[in-house]
This record gives sequence, C-alpha cells and structure tokens, in this order.
Amino acid sequence: MSDKTAYLVFDIETVADGRLVQRIRYPDQPTLTPAQAVATYRAQLLEQTNGKSDFVPHTFHLPVSVAIAKVGADFALQEVKTLDRPRFRPQVIAKQFWKGWQSYGQPTLVTFNGRFFDLPVMELAAFRYGIAVPAWFSLTGASYAQPRNRYNTTAHLDLQDVLTNFGAAQLHGGLNLCAQLLGKPGKMDTKGNMVQSLWEAGERERVDDYCMCDALDTYFVFLRTRVLTGHLSIEREGELVERAQSWIEGAAQTNPALAEYLVHFRRWRAVGDEDDAFLPDRADPDRADPGAIRGNAG
Repeated sequence: MSDKTAYLVFDIETVADGRLVQRIRYPDQPTLTPAQAVATYRAQLLEQTNGKSDFVPHTFHLPVSVAIAKVGADFALQEVKTLDRPRFRPQVIAKQFWKGWQSYGQPTLVTFNGRFFDLPVMELAAFRYGIAVPAWFSLTGASYAQPRNRYNTTAHLDLQDVLTNFGAAQLHGGLNLCAQLLGKPGKMDTKGNMVQSLWEAGERERVDDYCMCDALDTYFVFLRTRVLTGHLSIEREGELVERAQSWIEGAAQTNPALAEYLVHFRRWRAVGDEDDAFLPDRADPDRADPGAIRGNAG
C-alpha cells in the first residue's frame, strides 16, 4: 500500500447565498430575506425552463460540504474525510481544500462532472475569500500542461469526461447510474435537489453525510475507469473494493450514514457469456447476499 496520497477524489455540496442573490437579482427588493430571494429565483428559473430545472447558477453558490477520499498511487483508499465538520463554514472549507491540495504535493483531483461545477465553485470561493493558489491558477509554460487545461488529466481527472469522451456524448443518469452499474448505492434517501432546503432547516450533518457517500461512489467509479484505461486489472479492482469496504465498515461504527451505505453496498461480478446481460432483478436470490451480486450490477 502506498503511503503517498496521489489522488484526491472529492465531491462538494453547495447552497445559494441568498444575500448575494438579492443584491444581484433583486436590488430593488431590499426587504427580501435570503431564503425568499433564493425561493423567488428558483421559481423564476423553473418557469424559464418550462419546469425542467430550478438550479441556481454556480456563481451564486457557496461550498458547505466537501468530502475527500484520499487515494494512494496504487489506487488504494486511504481515508475519507469531510472539511470543517461540524461547523461547515464556507470560507474555512475553501481554505482547507486548497491548502490541503498544496500540502499533499498537488495530487490529481478526481471528480464526477467537477469541471462543470465542483471546481468552478471552489475556484470562485478562492476568489471571494482571497485565497492564493498560484500552483493551480498558473498560466505559465505550455498551455496543455497548465493545471486548468481541460485535457490535463494529471491535474484534474473528471470521470464524466472520461465516460463521455470529453462531452462528445451525454451521460444521462450521471454518478447515480454509474455507481449502480457497479453495485454501489448511488442516491439513497438524500438527493442533490434537497440540499438547499436541508441546509436552511439546519440539517447540516445530513448534507455532509450525503456528500461523503457521493465521494465514495465517485471513488468506485474512478477504479472502474482505471480498469478501462489499463491501469488496473479487474481482479485488482476487486481487491481494492474489498479493502475500501473494510474501511467503510470500520468508519460505520461511529457514522450511521456509512452504516446505511453498507446496507445498499454490493460487489460487482463479471457477466458470463451465457448469463442474462441485463440488470438483475431486485428479487434475485443473489441480491440477498451483501457480499456479491449476480451479473453486472445489483
């Protein structure tokens, strides 16, 4: 097992800054509370998209949870942690995130759709709070080697880009679909569109737990992409999944959210040439065995 952290697999959860929304979107309505400003904007977005989305643009968002899976050069999970729990201060989360990336020797950042959302949010947080990250924002040298270059996967590996050939195709279902194809939990009781309301209701640890579970799902998808690229054999992937499961079992002793994650956790097994290639039925007998799934997922 490698002691050096070579990858930071991370996920973030955010909420819209209602005060910023009011100042930018509704400057002529100074009496709007932050919650009212966000609710008004979301309603307008829903109307503008004919009911498709009420998601506030990332420029108005603050990071309120960041979960990071530290991974060695051998792709083994070292630990998963969230930042600034239980206080969840966006400015502290942003400082710890960028300081951590630098102190670990600038390991590869790994996300799912992070090029579009997670990293722009964290970059704008650095801008907002005056956090210097010269190694990340460097514009010197060849453009292809700059950390923020879209195709520099040694600085940032976006798994959605890997699976869509850098946006040539769409990946409907996202991380949830990819995780479930591997037998991992994917979305459980908490969903991304609930984060704003959960935060406003004071359920901040629930948001943080949800973020940690997403980071774990991202790690397992990361492993499978390493199989695709030839960096791992499918057998070695299985060993790493088993090791990660052991870590989760230990952490679940004090974290109910991870205990729930394990309830939905299944191992992937290869599909034989004569097997049913479709997703197994939930009533499949093998489904009852938490240590295995039949076919390509469970």
